[in-house]
Amino acid sequence: ASSDPAANKGMCNGTEDLKRLENPYTETSQLRVTNMVYKAAYAVAHAFHNALCRKTNAGAPVQCTLQGTPRVSAFSKDGDFVIGGIFSIHYQLYTVIYNYTTKPEPPRCTGSLNSRVLRFLRTMIFAIEEINNSSQLLPGVSLGYQIYDSCIAVPVAAHVAFQLSNGQDPVFLQGGNCSESGVVAAVGDSGSTPSISISRIFRSFSIPLVSPFATCACLSDKQQHPTFFRTIPSDQFQADALAKLVKHFGWTWIGAVRSDSDYGNYGMASFLDAALREGICVEYSEAFYRTDPPSKIQRLADVIRRSTAVVVVAFAASGDMKVLLEELARDPPPPRQWIGSEGWVTDPLLMSFGFCAGAIGVAIQRAVIPGLRNFLLDLSPSDVAASSVLTEFWEDAFNCSLTENAYLNKRVCDGTEDIKRLENPYTETSQLRASNMVYKAVYAIAHAIHNAVCEERNLIPFSLCFFLTSQVFTELKKVNFSKNGYHVSFDDKGDPVAFYELVNWQRNENGVIELVTVGTAIVCCTGEVGILTFSLLQVPVSVCSESCPPGTRKVLRKGKPICCYDCIPCPEGEISNMTDSPDCFLCHDEFWPNPEKEACFPKPVEFLTFDEVLGITLVVFSVSGACLTAAAAAVFFLHRTTPIVRANNSELSFLLLFSLTLCFLCSLTFIGAPSEWSCMLRHTAFGITFVLCISCVLGKTIVVLMAFKATLPGSNAMKWFGPTQQRMTVMFLTLIQVIICIIWLVVSPPFPVKNLTTYKEKIILECALGSAVGFWAVLGYIGLLAVFCFVLAVLARKLPDNFNEAKMITFSMLIFCAVWITFIPAYVSSPGKFTVAVEIFAILASSFGLILCIFAPKCYIILFQPEKNTKKFLMNKN
Repeated sequence: ASSDPAANKGMCNGTEDLKRLENPYTETSQLRVTNMVYKAAYAVAHAFHNALCRKTNAGAPVQCTLQGTPRVSAFSKDGDFVIGGIFSIHYQLYTVIYNYTTKPEPPRCTGSLNSRVLRFLRTMIFAIEEINNSSQLLPGVSLGYQIYDSCIAVPVAAHVAFQLSNGQDPVFLQGGNCSESGVVAAVGDSGSTPSISISRIFRSFSIPLVSPFATCACLSDKQQHPTFFRTIPSDQFQADALAKLVKHFGWTWIGAVRSDSDYGNYGMASFLDAALREGICVEYSEAFYRTDPPSKIQRLADVIRRSTAVVVVAFAASGDMKVLLEELARDPPPPRQWIGSEGWVTDPLLMSFGFCAGAIGVAIQRAVIPGLRNFLLDLSPSDVAASSVLTEFWEDAFNCSLTENAYLNKRVCDGTEDIKRLENPYTETSQLRASNMVYKAVYAIAHAIHNAVCEERNLIPFSLCFFLTSQVFTELKKVNFSKNGYHVSFDDKGDPVAFYELVNWQRNENGVIELVTVGTAIVCCTGEVGILTFSLLQVPVSVCSESCPPGTRKVLRKGKPICCYDCIPCPEGEISNMTDSPDCFLCHDEFWPNPEKEACFPKPVEFLTFDEVLGITLVVFSVSGACLTAAAAAVFFLHRTTPIVRANNSELSFLLLFSLTLCFLCSLTFIGAPSEWSCMLRHTAFGITFVLCISCVLGKTIVVLMAFKATLPGSNAMKWFGPTQQRMTVMFLTLIQVIICIIWLVVSPPFPVKNLTTYKEKIILECALGSAVGFWAVLGYIGLLAVFCFVLAVLARKLPDNFNEAKMITFSMLIFCAVWITFIPAYVSSPGKFTVAVEIFAILASSFGLILCIFAPKCYIILFQPEKNTKKFLMNKN
């Protein structure tokens, strides 16, 4: 129509022809759905024609009348302003299948009367009467009421909502003037699902609906339910509180049942989300409704009986729970801990089911309403007879009939019935919870009407006040008052502050189950739940798997929820120091787990010590060897002038005995905690003393050979290997080893180290070689001298003299080489401190081999066969 550059459209120029347009709008060759609309319009037109254009009504004035039969209210009273009331006095809807042969009747309720709900609606009447008698609130203005039974059914609730919107007048439009007989606000309904339907109808007329019962979180959506308010907290808060309650007792494995309604489905969905955040797992989640077939209720009861979850969370309405508990009562399940929502956990009618003793749940805050009990009990026979609802209540409560022959199986009430002695949910006023919600809802509406009718504090006569339901809706959002110690206000979602009591079903001294408050909880706007106090007599256990103790870790079972797991011991070297640990952790290198694998302790440090059996044994042998060598030296010294001592080169013999003493004593350096100095000393002392020892043995062997050569005619061999040459040879050979050791110590000396690999559970203190080349060079040099000495001794073993020292040297070198050849694999394969023990054993064994083979025979002759210690015997040749 206009040029708009942003829309990329040009100006219409008048040449557009709708007849040439190919569009679904102009497509009339396949008129299918269009024909259905056409026929429907004609059907309605014919119906109007037959209803309005009758010969008997010809020329009648135009007026609109209610097309249906008005619903009869349960309780009603006229007033300047009428407040609607919608309660589920009955729990069943009477259903009739119509076939167009009779006029459909308004849907009606049937079944037994709920005396607890009767108390609720009577509380509404009490609050209205109290307000009408007040001089502070709505002075000079009377409130009326129209209270209906919705039997918690959507068809009935919708019918009631339209009737409350239209009013009771059968003719509601005359001369163009609209009747103003509709309600200004309504209280109800008893369930979330019918409240949703009522709220959707009321929103079009801006009629506020204040519910004392509907807790579905969906009703907080102001786009869908702009005129909805409630005095009871939203299920979102209740779900958070229930999840915290379950978590508080450590229950992680639960069953869940819910009403198959908006209350149950939305509430359970919120609870399951909260439970998931708390780490709670659900074994089963089942929905049911009181009108479901008995087979479905029985199947649900069997699920509860067979389940392994001890705790059952029930987010259900009272009427639904009654049906389920009745089925369970046929065959009571194993002990179950019931967790109840506020919809049923405070219902005294359900406390007759003894197998539910111990049930806990959240409940609306208790209240005290002065004068309510007297009002409830103030029922005269005329009051009862005037109301069909009160008549039904009276007859059910006292099991009698108010009219003769009304019920053949009931006696006629004789006037002795005393309601003050009646024990019934109607007369139970010690636990005023939902009743207080009704009381607060009525007062909230009254305050809104007061603020809408009367400006500020100046009272204006009602005739001067211009009134609309939208004004009441506007004022309801601003309501902020206290009554009987309880605050009433609404947030931007129409919800009150969430405050709950935690209640427990406990048996009293007479065995009767009573509702006992055991704690309180406040849920803030962020969803955080604060449990202020809590006490419970006995807490059962409900877990899929027992908690994994420290020292184990959780392993999830395949295909099971996260709460179902197995406890696996931690692997070697790992610990878990908390319950239900998902993983095990390695200890530090120098720490090792205790047997329970729940803590790391320092590893025991192991090394060859002087106070253990092995160390003491080696010390004894080492000292014994040194003493034996000293004893041999003493014998040689005392008999140094004897032929056998002089013939064996006494200077080399004493030097050999000295070196053997050092060999025995150097083994002591291998015992004890390694240090930098002990590591360097033990290897270098061992290498140098053994080379000195072998050098002396080698010198003695050469002397023997030279001596034999010198006895041959024309030989001067001894001249080239006299005492000086012998000393020089020993010093030279030893000096080479000293140089090797110095190079080793300078380049890469041995050092103490903590061996953490040989044993995982302990630390071995040992000396690292530093340079392996240096270590094997020291051993190799000793081995080279030993082999050379062994070869020379073998060559000299058959010299023709009476005392052949070369033969003894051959045996000693044979033992020496055998010990050190076996030492190499034993040294490499021995673990921990046994490596040191093998090295000490090799030192002691080779040292004992030398002392026993070379000096023991000579000492024996010197001490026990002195007759052989003569030059003649030594020179005698066989």
